[in-house]
Amino acid sequence: MDAVFLARIQFAANITFHILFPSISIALGWALLFFRMKHLRAKDAQQKLDWLRAYRLWTKVFALTFALGVVSGVTMSFQFGTNWPGYMERVGNIAGPLLSYEVLTAFFLEAGFLGVMLFGHRRVGEMVHLGATFLVAFGTLMSAFWILALNSWMQTPAGYGIVDGQFHARSWLEIIFNPSFPYRLVHMVLASALTCAFLLIGISAWQLLKGVATTSASRVLRTGLVFAALVAPAQMVAGDFHGLNTLKHQPQKIAAMEGIWETTRGAPLLLFAIPDDAARTNRFELAVPKLASLILRHDTEGELKGLNEFPSAHPPVFAVFWCFRIMVGMGVLMLLVSWFGLWRHWRDGWDFAKMPRPVLWLFAGMTFAGWVATIAGWYVTEIGRQPFIVAGLIRTSDVASRVPSSSIALTLAIYVVVYLALLLAYVGVLKYMSETADKKLNAITTVSPSAGQQYQGRGEFA
Repeated sequence: MDAVFLARIQFAANITFHILFPSISIALGWALLFFRMKHLRAKDAQQKLDWLRAYRLWTKVFALTFALGVVSGVTMSFQFGTNWPGYMERVGNIAGPLLSYEVLTAFFLEAGFLGVMLFGHRRVGEMVHLGATFLVAFGTLMSAFWILALNSWMQTPAGYGIVDGQFHARSWLEIIFNPSFPYRLVHMVLASALTCAFLLIGISAWQLLKGVATTSASRVLRTGLVFAALVAPAQMVAGDFHGLNTLKHQPQKIAAMEGIWETTRGAPLLLFAIPDDAARTNRFELAVPKLASLILRHDTEGELKGLNEFPSAHPPVFAVFWCFRIMVGMGVLMLLVSWFGLWRHWRDGWDFAKMPRPVLWLFAGMTFAGWVATIAGWYVTEIGRQPFIVAGLIRTSDVASRVPSSSIALTLAIYVVVYLALLLAYVGVLKYMSETADKKLNAITTVSPSAGQQYQGRGEFA
């Protein structure tokens, strides 16, 4: 098999595993801040205890997620040198500083204050601990900021000059705030919010199903449902703006997403098709007339460029076409489930004890729905940039290493086995923590009727 293709698959395997964890931690940090503030503001002792339990459990989830994100991120960064040495030789003057800024302003912030957040409770003041939680959440957002700035620059390069084949920064403001960056940042942050919301929903529903939940799980489940119900439509609006921006700067990617081969006015929206790259046509089409033009041009007779306008310079169509539909389909499903869940909860008088078990099983089954949508969307972004590593300027094949394909295949197999084992371990630990967390907190935390607003027990508020 071709060494370049194997190297791309290996990088895809690494980034697929890595993105699972930032897609949770970016938003989970802010959810923790919300739990902490609710705990501090609560007047009722039981409410304070509920929000404390939520904060304690989900802080552990955040720490586990953060650790795996760091490990997989380090592994991924090595591949710039092993698989794509020409990339850093050509654009290292731009990529290097952006990656360094991510470490200096985000990773150090997260790592430094994560210790205070995890172990500083009752050892530092309330406001200091709350501030540490905020700084960890802000650090995760800053990490997304710098990584997406670099990735967006690779999609829509700006602010650069080329001297002797090497890229140099002409304007850092133009590099960072390149044409697609604001749209990608918003889209990714909202994707993380949805991923986190359904993780909250799913694990809390699992606790209710297994009979190990306290009122804390009900509060977290309601928070997740409200969060998802608000974010899902916002993501659809953001996705529309992102699509219009992509149409302007990467029309070949849009053509692949929509399966459009010939430039067409009044292009239909394909609900189903099997793109055939070799024959340059689609098979078994099921389409809604003129809807693609209406969505992308806001005009039923709007013109959309076809893939044949970009000979040998457009991405593989089948993967982009279907990943886009998986992303959109999962997004619509998350919207419907969150709205249905809120409606059902309202109908039951805001009492999860009345929630039918099939609905709770539905919630539990959607625990990792955000992962599916995020991975599919990331594939649309990254495969859609091919055959370029920097859109329109540097082809992926020109910067690949000359490592034998057999060596790449061997390391790819090792990566896949290790990542699958780690992923299974991660899910297993989440299941264990969700089923035992409240038991452990009950052992050390009690609410005394005579204590009013105070907690009694080992290591709790007093």
